Amino acid sequence: MNSKTPPSDPVPSPGPRQLTLGELASATGMDLDGGAETAVDRVASLLEAGPGAVSFLANTRYRRQLAQTRATAVILHPSEAVEGYPFCMLYSRNPYFDFARVARLLNPLPAVQPGIASSAVVAADARVDAAAEIGEGVVVQSGAAIGPGCRIGPGVVIGSDARLGADCRVEANAAILAGVRLGDRVHVQAGAVIGSDGFGFARGEHHWEAVPQLGAVIIEDDVCIGANTTVDRGSQGDTVIEQGCKLDNLVQVAHNVRIGAHTVIAANTGISGSTVIGSCCTIGGAVGIAGHLEIAAGTTLTGMAMVTGSITEPGIYSSGVPASPNREWRRNAVRFGQLEGLVRRVEQLEKTLGAGDKE
Repeated sequence: MNSKTPPSDPVPSPGPRQLTLGELASATGMDLDGGAETAVDRVASLLEAGPGAVSFLANTRYRRQLAQTRATAVILHPSEAVEGYPFCMLYSRNPYFDFARVARLLNPLPAVQPGIASSAVVAADARVDAAAEIGEGVVVQSGAAIGPGCRIGPGVVIGSDARLGADCRVEANAAILAGVRLGDRVHVQAGAVIGSDGFGFARGEHHWEAVPQLGAVIIEDDVCIGANTTVDRGSQGDTVIEQGCKLDNLVQVAHNVRIGAHTVIAANTGISGSTVIGSCCTIGGAVGIAGHLEIAAGTTLTGMAMVTGSITEPGIYSSGVPASPNREWRRNAVRFGQLEGLVRRVEQLEKTLGAGDKE
């Protein structure tokens, strides 16, 4: 479908919907202690919840708030079950995970409105599935293909020969550039740029020569890309983000990086070219990762870590200096500059003492 088919009359956002606790328990597999016919329509924290709300307890530090909450139901671990409280209980082995599922069940995404907005520009040879929604001001370039159930927000650019699988959501003003491949159910938030040229320059005697970036970007199923995140195309091979990865806002992924399945990366992290990150890693905010490294599957990098060498064993890795009072930090900075001299003095002292022992 390439002809301008205006979307059907706007469908109001469904907003919160009402479900019974029995329906929630059935949909999530949680065990229910309480009224199966009791209706709920929203989620909230323990202290902010009121009648009709579902809350959760995932951290024992907040257990005392159970006595204060007015929630209709609380999701908690079976070991945290309490008696004598007025709320119903939904028992979960992972309360925060199931809270997220309940929140989505009570707040479903608006339905896709198939059609192409009148101000969209779609190339004659582009393929837009009849079940896709193309918003105002969208540009779909030659040879691109957009799958069923996709929602493309206003001002998005879909580059030539790009491919989007089923049920993708691309938010306002994002760019999916030439040759990029998105799997199914990929969510690209506003302002993200997928498939820009990688930062590749060869140094000559007096100037830098740009290295053509000839690869693509492949993003597999169920990946989330945050607002204003950038993923560069490969220089020869491809940049690959495997299934289930979640990238926060303002993440930079350089050319030929490969990120393993179900890895999560927080904001302001930068990953240099040709680095391979294993599956199920957790990378905190503002982490810097040098190029051509390998990070073992299951690794955790805490916020502001600077990784300059490969990590071959999974574990928790940190670097950087935590904030301290300025006067203390300044003293320590001076002492840091004195370490080399101190090491030499200790070495000389050890030699002197060693010579004395021999005598």
